[in-house]
Amino acid sequence: MPNLIYLIAGARPNFMKIAPLIQEFQKENIEFKLIHTGQHYDYNMSKIFFENFGIPEPDIHLNIGSASHAIQTAKIMIEFEKVLSDRTPELVIVVGDVNSTIACALVAKKLFIEVAHVEAGLRSFDFRMPEEINRILTDQLSDYLFTSEKSAEINLKKEGISPEKIFFVGNIMIDNLLMNLERARNIKVLKKYNLEKKKYALITCHRPSNVDNKEDLEKIIEILNYIQEKIKLFFPVHPRTKKNLEKFNLISKIKKQNILINEPVGFLEFLSLMENSKFILTDSGGIQEEASFLNIPVLTLRENTERPITVEKGTNTIVNKDFKKIKMYVNRILSNNYKKGQIIEKWDGNTAKRIINIIREKILLD
Repeated sequence: MPNLIYLIAGARPNFMKIAPLIQEFQKENIEFKLIHTGQHYDYNMSKIFFENFGIPEPDIHLNIGSASHAIQTAKIMIEFEKVLSDRTPELVIVVGDVNSTIACALVAKKLFIEVAHVEAGLRSFDFRMPEEINRILTDQLSDYLFTSEKSAEINLKKEGISPEKIFFVGNIMIDNLLMNLERARNIKVLKKYNLEKKKYALITCHRPSNVDNKEDLEKIIEILNYIQEKIKLFFPVHPRTKKNLEKFNLISKIKKQNILINEPVGFLEFLSLMENSKFILTDSGGIQEEASFLNIPVLTLRENTERPITVEKGTNTIVNKDFKKIKMYVNRILSNNYKKGQIIEKWDGNTAKRIINIIREKILLD
């Protein structure tokens, strides 16, 4: 029986990371099965990404849906164990830091199946973030740790991971960006939303630390109201954020003078919106990377980042919800007095190729 690899995806960021891997598996005629846990169930947060990226329909769909962290993780483990009992793969590949990542890694290791973690070693050092717990535990379980920046390797070694397990391959998010950039440039997104190139800012906000508490969400609204006095805003609202805006009766507090509030958009539209924006205000990890690669100023609404290279060499600045700091940097950006990004090592579109070469050498040729 030929070698088989299981590739796990469950949430929006995962889809961006698995698309380049699938493309390389298909080129190299490596047998794989795509397992979709169903952690994200909203159409624009899930299915549309398969269509955008040309990803095949999942071989297996676990249909987990939304729940608390404990319930969701447990359900994924129960259903994934059933999958592994049907046929044992040579390797399980998990990506990122969502509940699907740790759940499937844990099940595989308890059944003595090797695990590879793409985007290993990233650390925010903030245990209030559920993703941080997922990252650390997944890395401790993994046999192959594929890193996107040098700080990740340092973190892993400090945590006792053997250097033989660590492979600096670059950033797979950039593979996906480059695979889709020309397609994104060909869509008429600015005309669709009545926007002008470099005359609007793009906003995303979804993390619990920003939207689950009324006081925090009010701070975000204050920031948005200030910025829209300076420049037009485009704000595709995450379902979690929308739910809490309604729950706390805060929608009416957002001034409507210069802001376009929209449903979540597909990846190609969002990529085009990023590239054409003057700057981005976000709490997303992946957007910090993509904006840095595109050389778009990005202000991050968090106290920390697990992607320090985006601050050191990219275009990212950590501002949290510090109104004074945000005002200062917004004014710098609008006066073209903001830092320029640098080229980041191995963020070149060849990460998936490097990963597949290592898998061939270390696993499939054994």
